[in-house]
Amino acid sequence: MDQTVENQAMAPKAAPLISENEKNAIIGGVLLSMLLAALDQTIVAPALPTIARALGHAEYLPWIVTGYLLTATAMSPLYGKISDVYGRRPVIYAAILIFLLGSLVSALAANMLVLVIGRAVQGAGGGGLFALAQTVIGDLVPPRERARYAAWISGTWAVASVAGPLLGGVFAEHLHWSLIFWINLPIGFLAMAIINNPLKKLPITAKHHRIDGLGAVLLVVATALLLLALSWGGSTYPWFSSEILGLVACSALVWALFALRLLKAAEPLISLDVLGNRIVLAGTLSMFLLQAANIGASVYLPVYLQSVVGLSVAESGTAMLGLMLGTVAGAAFSGRMIARFVHYKRIAMAGISLAIICIGVLSAIAGHASLLEVEILTTLIGLGSGTTFPVSTISVQNAVDRAHLGVATGVLTFLRTLGGALGVAMLGAVALGYGLPLAAEGSPTHIQLTSAMPFVMIFLTAGVTLVLALIALALMPEKPLRGHDEQAAPALAE
Repeated sequence: MDQTVENQAMAPKAAPLISENEKNAIIGGVLLSMLLAALDQTIVAPALPTIARALGHAEYLPWIVTGYLLTATAMSPLYGKISDVYGRRPVIYAAILIFLLGSLVSALAANMLVLVIGRAVQGAGGGGLFALAQTVIGDLVPPRERARYAAWISGTWAVASVAGPLLGGVFAEHLHWSLIFWINLPIGFLAMAIINNPLKKLPITAKHHRIDGLGAVLLVVATALLLLALSWGGSTYPWFSSEILGLVACSALVWALFALRLLKAAEPLISLDVLGNRIVLAGTLSMFLLQAANIGASVYLPVYLQSVVGLSVAESGTAMLGLMLGTVAGAAFSGRMIARFVHYKRIAMAGISLAIICIGVLSAIAGHASLLEVEILTTLIGLGSGTTFPVSTISVQNAVDRAHLGVATGVLTFLRTLGGALGVAMLGAVALGYGLPLAAEGSPTHIQLTSAMPFVMIFLTAGVTLVLALIALALMPEKPLRGHDEQAAPALAE
């Protein structure tokens, strides 16, 4: 009898059930935390001139943006692995607290160096918020139903894209630039309060594992070197300068060491089984290429609207709403339709095909397009591209079991962010090659052009990149989506 009682005491306890209200509270909280990180990618830009006047050393302004991008991109895959081992709640709390610490340092900065350090700390937390929000949603909702939440994620980005520049401009012009960082503190603490109790019920699925510290260091260093080359190439230094070539060579060397570490480590930072999965490979590659085209084109679209269509800076910002709202609508439509289709990836393939056709038409009429034509085409481009986000995310998450969910989502987030950085650099090289000058900080200047050829080539290059994304998606195997009533997937899909 005593032995039976002892055995029952030692048996693992079943994870407590999470109610529908608790699930919605968790999802709302993690999306609020994601809004923090998304907002800080858009709210800073309008305040940069004011910050330069207040702190001086305007030549270091690009580092306010670059410092955040470097750490956010490099850290995103690490959070996935760490949360798989130690659980979502402590890791997402750590990410929020690191982000808020960076916000506090930035708000109190008395000089440019401290502000850049604060932004880098912010990025170290923000990179985790992107990956962890999607991972937690993956824990709560089975793949068959998960796609509809992609519209919420896209909506969060849309809010940040619209509200960020407006708030940044108002704070800098009428109040004080430091408010763009102070505003993060109440939002962050509210998110922590919302998710505190219900998030305790999420089980830890991968116990008794270790974090490969050396692999983590190699990944961060390799990513940082590559992003520095992409950020400085064509602006601070010529693309074929010794500085850029040296950064690329060093990055390639460290990436090779990281790959060797993955092969040799007893428990690598990113499971080789995950990396070798065809669904994960094709899904992350399609997202990488899609973001390279989308983010790169969206950077140069306002310049096109100003220099060719003839809009003001404010008007060009408003004209970008079609692209952003189209993306949200595409993600929402795709998310609702996935569960109704056996061959669900065809939704994204049709969407990307629409985007390819529309960006091809835009490149053909770029020299004489009216504002109405540009708005219709860019809205359709966003609508088509948006369908891919739920399909790629759900496919990758559905291909692995819960023990690998954080790693797979972290890799997807990492390549999505890296693709955006590569796209800006790639299209920047095209712009320079066809005579579109860039400002010293790497942003296109407001200019009047006699020819639209630079933008024709920019849109064509983005279109070719979308074709490559379509090919990657077509090569991705499809696996039936799991539902509530089905057992967990095997560790990896066949």
